[in-house]
Amino acid sequence: MKKILITGGAGFIGSHVVRRFVKKYPQYHIFNLDVLTYAGNLENISDIENELNYTFIKGDIVDAAFVDSLFSEHQFEGVVHLAAESHVDRSITDPMAFVKTNVIGTMNLLNAFKTIWKGDFDGKRFYHISTDEVYGSLGAEGLFTETTAYDPNSPYSASKASSDHFVRAYGETYGMPYVLTNCSNNYGPNHFPEKLIPLFINNIINNKPLPVYGDGNYTRDWLFVEDHAVAIDLVFHDGENHETYNIGGFNEWKNIDLVKLLCRIMDEKLGRVNGTSVKLITYVKDRPGHDLRYAIDASKINTTLGWKPSVTFEQGLEKTIDWYLSNEEWLHNVTSGDYQNYYDKQYN
Repeated sequence: MKKILITGGAGFIGSHVVRRFVKKYPQYHIFNLDVLTYAGNLENISDIENELNYTFIKGDIVDAAFVDSLFSEHQFEGVVHLAAESHVDRSITDPMAFVKTNVIGTMNLLNAFKTIWKGDFDGKRFYHISTDEVYGSLGAEGLFTETTAYDPNSPYSASKASSDHFVRAYGETYGMPYVLTNCSNNYGPNHFPEKLIPLFINNIINNKPLPVYGDGNYTRDWLFVEDHAVAIDLVFHDGENHETYNIGGFNEWKNIDLVKLLCRIMDEKLGRVNGTSVKLITYVKDRPGHDLRYAIDASKINTTLGWKPSVTFEQGLEKTIDWYLSNEEWLHNVTSGDYQNYYDKQYN
């Protein structure tokens, strides 16, 4: 069986990718490497943990000796690298954590992959998943393309930009076969409630304030996580070596408009009077270096690989809300910290 390593596979996006690969490709053995920080939750993939072509490994990509031994033991033919610190607010308060995981961790994986295959890269692939935030901020017009110059404005985006550069450098210097994608904001089931949509869903359920930065006019492009998993599948299998693909949802929304839509749908789902949840909106002090607008031009992946989003934002948001309302135990576990006991129950 072809051995594929997926890093960060217990996280939000990673869990959807792991599930897709395990179920769709029985000829692969999928190894899920995750250190299980606050954002990694094995309950996200409990439905596939007993599949014969799946193995979970608890470990940290920052530990070079561990990564080297892992590659030496299993001889991975493909890597799908999702493991990352990704919350901008956390990067402002603890930037070194982002340097360690996003830069050093990626370097450890690249070095292990290069060492194991010693230049014989036929049939091998290193796939690095990045973010649109490396491009910086847009004005009222324009879109990020694959050739947009990098201009990161937060410690998070700077760490991801650095890791992107190292992946490309290893491709040019050592001939390593890689593909790289930059995606827009993801949303959907299993998202830890620190980012806007899951945080506000949880707060609305519990009648807590909805903290909106600044005037709420920051604009983001939103991508449904299951559509992103499909795109990752396509790029891993059919993307051209040394190519970059931007993945976006064609769904630009101002934060305040998104929050108001979320409030309206939540009021309907919870049987509340329309306008109840909007009253929870609270404007708070803006965060430093806040990018005004992100917007992805995903025409390259559309024309070359035939990918496009399967749902509108409204459809995806309703699916997301329904999932959280049907999985309140999961939501309780992650907000209370109980989810961290799952690994001990399952593996110790």
